[in-house]
Amino acid sequence: MNSPTPAKSFSTLPLSPAALANLTQLGYVDMTPIQAASLPLTLAGHDLIAQAKTGSGKTAAFSLPLLARLDARKFDVQAMVLCPTRELADQVTQEIRRLARAEENIKVLTLCGGTPMRPQTASLEHGAHIVVGTPGRIMDHLERGSLQLQALNTLVLDEADRMLDMGFFDDIATVARQCPKERQTLLFSATFPDGIAKLSQQFLRNPKQVTLDERHDDSKIRQRFYEVAEDERLHAVGLLLDHYRPVSTLAFCNTKQQCRDLLDVLRAQGFHALALHGELDQRERDQVLIQFANRSCSVLVATDVAARGLDIAQLEAVINVDVTPDPEVHVHRIGRTGRADQDGWALSLASMDEMGRVGSIEQAQGREVEWRPLAELTPTGGAHLLPPMETLQILGGRKEKIRPGDVLGALTGDAGFDGAQIGKINVTEFSTYVAVERGVAREALRRLNAGKVKGKKVKVRLMDE
Repeated sequence: MNSPTPAKSFSTLPLSPAALANLTQLGYVDMTPIQAASLPLTLAGHDLIAQAKTGSGKTAAFSLPLLARLDARKFDVQAMVLCPTRELADQVTQEIRRLARAEENIKVLTLCGGTPMRPQTASLEHGAHIVVGTPGRIMDHLERGSLQLQALNTLVLDEADRMLDMGFFDDIATVARQCPKERQTLLFSATFPDGIAKLSQQFLRNPKQVTLDERHDDSKIRQRFYEVAEDERLHAVGLLLDHYRPVSTLAFCNTKQQCRDLLDVLRAQGFHALALHGELDQRERDQVLIQFANRSCSVLVATDVAARGLDIAQLEAVINVDVTPDPEVHVHRIGRTGRADQDGWALSLASMDEMGRVGSIEQAQGREVEWRPLAELTPTGGAHLLPPMETLQILGGRKEKIRPGDVLGALTGDAGFDGAQIGKINVTEFSTYVAVERGVAREALRRLNAGKVKGKKVKVRLMDE
């Protein structure tokens, strides 16, 4: 299993000087525990099963070995990464591109559902070295013959447990069978349900296993439980928000109906809340996630299934509106806050009927939870905390060749705003979303509508609740 404390510096690895210089430039100094445990094995060519969560540095842990084996002069797909969601695939693609900067022109393509096939097929015709995508869409391309895998030497299954949860076992199996037998397979998973053993027996060759005991820096997550009667549960969420005043909160419900009910209650109370559930189409889902990630929505209400693949950088609080029956899920839910050296709150509401579930969580965590009285929740600082940003939607995206720099240029140039007032800019196929400080949002809307982006007039609207 684990080797004794492995060396921490990337310079101990058999990587090219250019790759090491690029890592230093990107700010990668010491390896994270998952990187230190897995990279010596994977760079030596072993198959791998690794327990790793989002945020643990696992993308670099599988990207460095696949880049080390890549021949940039060969314009064939040599590595493939399967991910559960489009959001994760996009993140992985960006990270691989950054890590690949040491090499000459390595082409990385994202192949996911929810976007048209034709542009993807055209990109594949021009050749690519690495593809990152969701199992369903990769299968579509294999069936149509637009994706060829005979030169593949590395297959990565990222967040394999979540792909299994989403019913992708057969798709993964179909894709893996079309990969050359002589390849390296790397499987990363936060938990090890039965399906993982089945996958690894079928598709991995004598894999090494890396399991890290340190799950998450618990000291960064402060957990509190509040006992509620069933009829006060939804109202209590507003009390928590006004008492703790987190800028961004992810509120978990066990059912879609509970999500809808909570959204209605929060909106009626005047909170800026959005919901994520299985009935949204891809465009609606993107819009919700963009507004939450760019901090123009305070509360995202979601079910566990809908929140798969979510990795929001600054998340001040997670609220468990219902206690989940599965302690593993509880750990996964609250592990989304307290990331990257920031403290986070994990606040849970539990009724008498859920005390058995709380007991299971205590057992899994090896300690009792902290109970606080609901009566201590008093509003601090008057009105509800408003999100710091608002989102402007510009009609026009990648189709119109709009890039984030064009929008930033339009706002800081002719429109005269300060770069510090502009937040995240997301360009999708047909739309561009830009976060601007709440205080200047209406003025930014007016000036963009009156001005031009990339020399063209554009239509812009404010995405309000």
